[in-house]
Amino acid sequence: MKILFLACLSPKTGNHTTAERIRSHIESAGHTCVLRDAEEFRSSFEVAHLVSQNPPFEGALAIHLYRAGRLLLDIQVPFGVVFGGTDINEDVKVEQRRVVMQQVLHKARFAVAFTDKMKKRAELFLLSQSSKINVQPQGIQTEVAEKFCWREFLQSAGVSGEDLDQLSVFLLVCGLRRVKDPLYLVEVFSEWHSENPQNVFVIVGPKIDPALTAEVEAVVKRTAGVFLAQERSQQELHAAMKCCFAMVNSSISEGMSAAILEAMDLGLPVLARDIPGNAAVVQHEITGLLYSSPQEFVHQSWRLLSDHELRERLVRNGKLYVEEHHGLKQERETYQRLVDALL
Repeated sequence: MKILFLACLSPKTGNHTTAERIRSHIESAGHTCVLRDAEEFRSSFEVAHLVSQNPPFEGALAIHLYRAGRLLLDIQVPFGVVFGGTDINEDVKVEQRRVVMQQVLHKARFAVAFTDKMKKRAELFLLSQSSKINVQPQGIQTEVAEKFCWREFLQSAGVSGEDLDQLSVFLLVCGLRRVKDPLYLVEVFSEWHSENPQNVFVIVGPKIDPALTAEVEAVVKRTAGVFLAQERSQQELHAAMKCCFAMVNSSISEGMSAAILEAMDLGLPVLARDIPGNAAVVQHEITGLLYSSPQEFVHQSWRLLSDHELRERLVRNGKLYVEEHHGLKQERETYQRLVDALL
């Protein structure tokens, strides 16, 4: 079976990683899966023309109901959709987008939500029948770069000093776009750093939004204790995670943060903003710590620094949680079963 797979493929983003992993699952079942960036297409007519070319596609899949799913509305073959996160959490608030997403979900043969909460939001806002939406958490696989120098990583981000190994590095892994809110903690962290210089904050990820990137670069340049690292390959990022003190998430909205799950898998404690997508995977004081304000972030960070037993418990439970709920085998079986349903 030849399948067209549309997703937003900004390099080195969670969306790209998820799409590549799902494509691999589909192809391991013997199908041909052509992954294309949704941004390449200006209209659903362009996609319909592509699908009908010889040899034609026999099915399609999209991640994100609005940004990719709307491009499938005019195709004449069955398709499925995977909720991205911002579609269900943010785009449903805009009536014009919500109407389009209702049409996509109505026409789709199946849909996949990463969490039960995401499924319930889709049923509520998009008036979807429950049986159409399958819940399948993201599968997680981590791989650490063998040739990685932590000292070089810090120095290239502008962190200086002789005792780099003594620093407690809080790592915010995110693409630079508004929904990730990379500046949310910067001011309060800098104040904390002035009292405790061994604590530093490093932001790392692809520069997606040019205006926000310029803003982040300007703020970081004038803010003590806060640094911006160049984007890295996933293997280098995983190596950096293993070396830092804690992984931070400050997003306004998340579907299911792969970076949080990867940190847990790598044995790293997680400090995540208390939003529905994060609370679905981070159980406060069990698999990680949640915070709802910059001040509370500092409080929880202090706890993590001073309570070694708490840190060890979070690391142990986080790794167990990922192993039990985010294995690749179950994810592979789910997508292969759903794609077979397109036949």
